[in-house]
Amino acid sequence: MGFLGEHEIRLDDKGRARIPSSLKDKLSPKANNKFVVTRGFENCLLLYPYDVWETVTEELKNLNTFVKENRDFLRRFMGGATELTMDGNDRVNLPNHLLDYANIKKEIILAPQNDKYEIWDKKTYDDLMNSDNGSSYEELAERVMGKINR
Repeated sequence: MGFLGEHEIRLDDKGRARIPSSLKDKLSPKANNKFVVTRGFENCLLLYPYDVWETVTEELKNLNTFVKENRDFLRRFMGGATELTMDGNDRVNLPNHLLDYANIKKEIILAPQNDKYEIWDKKTYDDLMNSDNGSSYEELAERVMGKINR
């Protein structure tokens, strides 16, 4: 099972975020209280437990770097990646260049994405979740999940 639940967090003046105990408790011992944060999509950040990140990077090694599109993706995805280690107060220090990328100031939302979390500026996330982007939640669910037989 992946991560569950949105978490609202306030960054301190040094850009540190406290990792919620419910997330910390679900970390594999292989993660060793470490994460990797990198650029996500739609102006969010992606927060990977370290062991999950290692799996992702193994998959990325299969990309053919003679293909420009692959190089472009790797540049953006890997170039922003930063290893984070929780301090004694369960905080991680989010790098300024990534906070700028995601337009994050003080209030953030951690939103689960299976085995990782998205990190959003709270206002941006709230706006996204309250917009229908041309289709309702029900219509989106039908398009995405309607092809799966349960």
